[in-house]
Amino acid sequence: MHIRPATEADIPQIFEMIVALAEYEKLSHVVIATEDALRRSLFPAAGPAAAEVLLAFDGDLCCGFALFFPNYSTFLAKQGLYLEDLFVKPEARGKGLGRALLTRLAGIAQERGYGRLEWAVLDWNESAIGFYKKLGAIALDDWTVFRVTGDALARLAAAS
Repeated sequence: MHIRPATEADIPQIFEMIVALAEYEKLSHVVIATEDALRRSLFPAAGPAAAEVLLAFDGDLCCGFALFFPNYSTFLAKQGLYLEDLFVKPEARGKGLGRALLTRLAGIAQERGYGRLEWAVLDWNESAIGFYKKLGAIALDDWTVFRVTGDALARLAAAS
């Protein structure tokens, strides 16, 4: 088992993981990402990447990934690391890949002087919630995540 940063050559594997995650979360109908779009945003010709990706391998087989980017805490006056997606293929679970990905992310946050590592999890995903709690993560039950996308985003922008 090993974890390594993704390279541009890994775009097909990253896309495969995103599709598998969407299927697991019953959200395949929401995915509009393409390999080309991922290439442009994760490995741009100019400017910073939108996010970083770690890949988890069991031998030579890519079995998981974590996609993350920095955020910022005004209360801490520090950047943090936001984990957008963490996924380990169901057949590879129980081997420590998820823990290894989170351990590496925590290490990256520490190395960069970030004040926190955070992510969201679907309410119904009890196995993930239990796993995260065993690692010492706490649920922020007093917070509700809001999102504006698509037509609602366009309407909100047009109102300015």
